[in-house]
Amino acid sequence: MSETPGFVDDYLAYLLARASHLISSEFHAVVEASGLSLLEWRVMASLSGKEALSVGELADIVLAKQPTVTKLVGRMAEAGWVQRVDAPHDKRQSLVSLTPVGHRKVQPLLTQARVHEAQVMTEIGADEVTLLKRTLEQLIRARC
Repeated sequence: MSETPGFVDDYLAYLLARASHLISSEFHAVVEASGLSLLEWRVMASLSGKEALSVGELADIVLAKQPTVTKLVGRMAEAGWVQRVDAPHDKRQSLVSLTPVGHRKVQPLLTQARVHEAQVMTEIGADEVTLLKRTLEQLIRARC
């Protein structure tokens, strides 16, 4: 096996994707065991701590297409996890928020996600994680 570094060994987009995949996949089993799909988890986690988000904002945050999120939000509303109301400033836009049932459903997962994050932080150090988060936030702001 060659010790010469390949292109992806130093390619930012690959390194970000690989790190995200490795860290996220460890938690995906926990999410699926709770009875939620990964996209349902992302929507509920995104809504947690927020009053409401538009479907478009949710689609952007959860990295999915708006029609997919619109259908998902409809199913989640039928399950009683979220509620959708017309935005007061634009009746064509829907605002989505967690219901009390949705809060109860996602709260244990939020706690488990923080525990998982703490384990990752232990492996690389809290200061490094803080720096990494700030750098990623800068990168995201620069690309939005």
